[in-house]
Amino acid sequence: MSSANTPKSPAALAALTLGALGVVYGDIGTSPLYALKEVFHAGHVAPTPDNILGVLSLIFWTMTIIVSLKYVLLILRADNNGEGGLIAMLALATTAVKDKPALRQVLMTVGLFGTAIFYGDGVITPAVSVLSAVEGLEVAAPALHHWVIPITLVVLTGLFAVQRFGTGGIGKFFGPITLLWFIVLVALGVPHIMDNPGVLVALNPVYAVRFFAGNPLVAFIGLGAVVLCVTGGEALYADMGHFGKKPIRIAWYAFVMPALVVNYFGQGALLLRQPSAVENPLFLMAPEWFRLPLVFLATAATVIASQALISAAFSVTKQAIQLGILPRMAIRHTSVKDTGQIYVPFVNWGLWVFIVLAVGLFKSSSSLASAYGIAVTLDMTITTVMTFFVIRYGWKYPLLPCVLATGFFFVIDVTFFASNMLKLVAGGWFPLVIGIGMFTLMLTWMQGRKLMSERLRNEAIDLKSFLEAVFISPPTRVDGTAVFLSADTDMTPNALLHNLKHNKVLHQYNLFVTVRHHEVPWVGFDKRIQIDSLGHDCWQVVLHFGFKNDPDVPQALRLLEDRGIPLPEMDTSYFLSRDIVIPTFGDGMAMWREKLFASMHRNAAAAADFLNLPSNRIVELGAKVEI
Repeated sequence: MSSANTPKSPAALAALTLGALGVVYGDIGTSPLYALKEVFHAGHVAPTPDNILGVLSLIFWTMTIIVSLKYVLLILRADNNGEGGLIAMLALATTAVKDKPALRQVLMTVGLFGTAIFYGDGVITPAVSVLSAVEGLEVAAPALHHWVIPITLVVLTGLFAVQRFGTGGIGKFFGPITLLWFIVLVALGVPHIMDNPGVLVALNPVYAVRFFAGNPLVAFIGLGAVVLCVTGGEALYADMGHFGKKPIRIAWYAFVMPALVVNYFGQGALLLRQPSAVENPLFLMAPEWFRLPLVFLATAATVIASQALISAAFSVTKQAIQLGILPRMAIRHTSVKDTGQIYVPFVNWGLWVFIVLAVGLFKSSSSLASAYGIAVTLDMTITTVMTFFVIRYGWKYPLLPCVLATGFFFVIDVTFFASNMLKLVAGGWFPLVIGIGMFTLMLTWMQGRKLMSERLRNEAIDLKSFLEAVFISPPTRVDGTAVFLSADTDMTPNALLHNLKHNKVLHQYNLFVTVRHHEVPWVGFDKRIQIDSLGHDCWQVVLHFGFKNDPDVPQALRLLEDRGIPLPEMDTSYFLSRDIVIPTFGDGMAMWREKLFASMHRNAAAAADFLNLPSNRIVELGAKVEI
């Protein structure tokens, strides 16, 4: 469990709360840039006084129900050994129903789709956030209109270019800058509320009900934009492991929600007096002299919001790799102190390509807002579904409270999702295409690995029987220790077969090591290693890692030195089988998927790098596997 979950002092709690402002709430904190504007921008909802009050009431109660009640109160309780996020929730839910294989498979598929859709959200969020901030130039300096897209692309390109250096150096500024952003949101909203305090009546949910009752279809369409006020809600849960529940809850109730409510109601007060301000209410709230500085501050805030999502994409990818959902990728640690600070080059530049494509394709934050929402609401719905199975089967709560609690949120999530589906043709297809593409890759990788494992197992020789046969007439033993990596504990590694066939020698000490990743975030050193003697100075070793652990085989094997197994640094060799996948017609996957899997397998990062093996002591021996 992360130490961040247990702040030791008021100063530590304050520091974590400030950090949570910058990382957890960057996305939802910048939603005032576009949320209220987009409700009226499409033209379906006219900016009349009744509609303005109704929309404000909807925004307030959406934040209250989805963020304050669902995420902050309920879902933050569903921690997986202190960790949160959709993959942590997926692990909790599938573990809770492990005695129901069919249900477990359904939940795994649904959770995988939610994880895949996250990448679609990861493309839209930085694009719409940064673009909406830079569009403030059109208000502050209309002559710079033509520079909005180029400046946006420069800012986004710079953001992705610095990822390889890590966020340790600039991360300490995230909290203070975001805190300043929330203070400015309040400072912008208060004068307009004071000019028209009657806007506060919208805190009464009756106004939201009247808005729906007066014109249900228009209100339903408007929900597709209202949901923009809670984008980033998933980050609350995903970042729990970094900050802990208490700092996240304090930041929300003490800073974030009050600032957002004041600003939204300030925008509403401005629109009641000046409906034409609907073009860009947040920037038009500001005095003319402050609009250009506000553009710079808003851009900084949206860059921070985007950074949080990029970091989350790296983290989710690493967890997915650990669980065997995605192929191995190069992962670089950017901090010697914080293991959570990582950089995944392929994901970084893949996101950048799609974000540039999104900005170039949609050209404005309003058009991008049409693409926004489907991925967010789909993930919210999936999280609610997973929560039911966790509290029902994991926590053993009675059925009725589980149905009532999650059913209430499920109805709201599905309503928002249905409203956003109306935007499918207008741009909602974009994140869905990305999500479906990622889902196809994930399923293909998982199914391909299963087929490959079955084929290897069918052709494998039992390890114990093989060693018994070998030692009837043993080969020459040479000094040193050999570590043979194997996917299955009872299989004879191909690398051993090839070594005996070609080199005709066996090391003095032999370890047959299988690495297993579990559906828990962390596995401690006390549970890291499991060993069985096979005789003749040979041992079967199983290493256990959680999906947040960094798999370091040499470090884990050092735990064996106390048991009399020598692992001298320069006399230990690591033997790996480098399998080449050959697609064939048969009972496996469709040929195009087999070819896709073969390509993914061929281009996956080397197992040696993933397992942190020393590059100067590795022996790789190849073999072909037909699937």
